[in-house]
Amino acid sequence: MKISIIWIDYVIILIYFIGVLCIGWYLKKYTKTGDDFFLAGRRNSAWVAGLAFLAANMGAVELMGMAASSYEYGILTAHFYWIGAIPAMIFLGLFMMPFYYSSKIHSVPGYLKLRFDEKNRTLNAVSFAIMTLLVSGINLYAMALVLHTIIGWNMHASMLISAVTVALYVYLGGLTSAIFNEIVQFFLIWFGLLLLSVFGIIEIGGLSQIFERIPESYKHLWSTTLNPTDNPMIINWAGIVLGLGFVLSFGYWTTDFLVVQRAFSSRDLRAAQATPIVASFFKMAIPFIVCVTGLVAITLLPKLGPGTEHSYNEVLPLLIKRYFPPGLMGLGVTALLAGFMSGQAGNISAFNTVWTYDLYRAHIIKGASDKHYVLMGRIATLVGVVISIGTAYWTMGFPSIMDYMQAIFSWVNAPLFAIILLGMFWKRCTPNGAFWGLLIGMVSSFTMFILVKYNIISVSAIAFSENASLMAANFWRAWWAWLITFVFTIVISLFTKPKDYSELKGLVYGLTKITQTKEVKYYQKPIFWAVISLIIFLILNIIYW
Repeated sequence: MKISIIWIDYVIILIYFIGVLCIGWYLKKYTKTGDDFFLAGRRNSAWVAGLAFLAANMGAVELMGMAASSYEYGILTAHFYWIGAIPAMIFLGLFMMPFYYSSKIHSVPGYLKLRFDEKNRTLNAVSFAIMTLLVSGINLYAMALVLHTIIGWNMHASMLISAVTVALYVYLGGLTSAIFNEIVQFFLIWFGLLLLSVFGIIEIGGLSQIFERIPESYKHLWSTTLNPTDNPMIINWAGIVLGLGFVLSFGYWTTDFLVVQRAFSSRDLRAAQATPIVASFFKMAIPFIVCVTGLVAITLLPKLGPGTEHSYNEVLPLLIKRYFPPGLMGLGVTALLAGFMSGQAGNISAFNTVWTYDLYRAHIIKGASDKHYVLMGRIATLVGVVISIGTAYWTMGFPSIMDYMQAIFSWVNAPLFAIILLGMFWKRCTPNGAFWGLLIGMVSSFTMFILVKYNIISVSAIAFSENASLMAANFWRAWWAWLITFVFTIVISLFTKPKDYSELKGLVYGLTKITQTKEVKYYQKPIFWAVISLIIFLILNIIYW
């Protein structure tokens, strides 16, 4: 699969690497305080924060992982972009962001500290830090795989080059640097990958021809989910709605600090609320690039997957080899690298914030100067990248990036969403109830993963289908983890002491006076665009039913 590329391709790739480092160096002078380094000074508009919000999510999962998933599961993959994102993004903007933003917290664990206590923050901070390093490793592995597979560079050297580049520009400019690079990368991704879809459609003869040449079960979102055996994911509609549409979706978009941090960087509450809503429109459009690319691959590429020469994860590199001649190859590689760097930088900037504020400042050195914590954030950036190299090697053992990613989210985000939901909407939820509920939920989720992975129990024990796919198992495991956490937290809370309601003002619905933003025209209100987004979401689901 190695190919020859000409000097102009190397020039394009080199310009990209130099460009992101220059952005980091330039923005270093604007990152003097903790708010500058960790929250980009809280001065971004909804459009800037919204693009960064989405770009931080468009790493290896969105590109290589989702293209692989589309090859494996067909148009069902669009669920990750539609029911698996849009309702949760709107809920975050309209209902949760007023609490997050107005409390001036630096992280989601910071909210748990205010709502419950220190042990809840610490438990979530530790689990989130581990999760971000695992996901960062996925992005790093994907970057190295592209450089190795397409250009032929040594795998280990490719990983080191990619890691050093991300470490330097986040070290220099913190979240500000990450956000501005994410916006540049966002447009590179769209332009570079759009070409793959266009070339594939032209070669096959149109979208209608693509749909004629793929299996019938790969063409529908919902109509094949009444019976799990009728679709390639081997899952029914309940697993999609409960596992992905509710738990994994809301658990990721409303509690994962990687994306929420971008909304925190907004200049006011209205911009913070609009951030995920603006991003939702772009999110709905991504399947027309990534999923179409996977469907093109089903039609044109030889059989991929376990037991074959190439894994599902190589869909994009194989198509780049097919369509991008020398001279254009540099653009294709750069587009992929931009996506992977965007994802890794997002995880590393989230990691350095949670480590610095929720672990280091809370438990190791309290009351130090702001300058000291910025230095610690920079050190955490370098350490996080080094650890990510180790987790990248672990990622190599998984046949599908997307399956691995959803497994990680079911361990951490699914239980956390139950705690956040109860904490925001139920005054009686207690610190001890939240802590033990969260711990039991995470342990139960990981235990289910291990039991199924090593065939100690059948996948049908959790997924209601004997031959369920790994993705179906992930969806159902997330649902059970959420339900276990939800039930245990309620039961334990009823037998333990709650915080005084006076301590919960500004943190719980019913005890909080929602901050009113200044009066604006109806089309400038977040709720107006939220309704438009939901209407488009419903139309898309009907069209591809």
